[in-house]
Amino acid sequence: MRILALDIGDVRIGVAISDPLGISTNGIETFLSKGKDRDVLYFSEMAKARGCEKILLGLPLNMDGSEGDRALKVRDFGDALAQASGLEVVYEDERLTTVEAEEMLIEAGLSRQERRKVIDKVAAEIILRCYLNK
Repeated sequence: MRILALDIGDVRIGVAISDPLGISTNGIETFLSKGKDRDVLYFSEMAKARGCEKILLGLPLNMDGSEGDRALKVRDFGDALAQASGLEVVYEDERLTTVEAEEMLIEAGLSRQERRKVIDKVAAEIILRCYLNK
């Protein structure tokens, strides 16, 4: 089953996808948000065009595991995306994925400017890998 994964931020959304067998992940893009309605339509169409059966959203939990305002925004986006796409939307704890992505990119020798362009995409891949490894 192919899964589209999103790491949703206020400005940028990292996008990754699994292979049809759910074994490997591939970062697709770092998308600049154009507003909730346009973003929902864009990702709904992307999921359908790529043959996805499920959409995974990174859920930004607080360090104590509770859900704050950002998590509620992601759930609201997920509800709209489920309605628009007709696909199942699931959530994965994304705590510290951006930190992990940053460390990986620093180790790879990317400059701050280069990291900024891809960090959300890499975080989406990490979220997807965590989900697939369960």
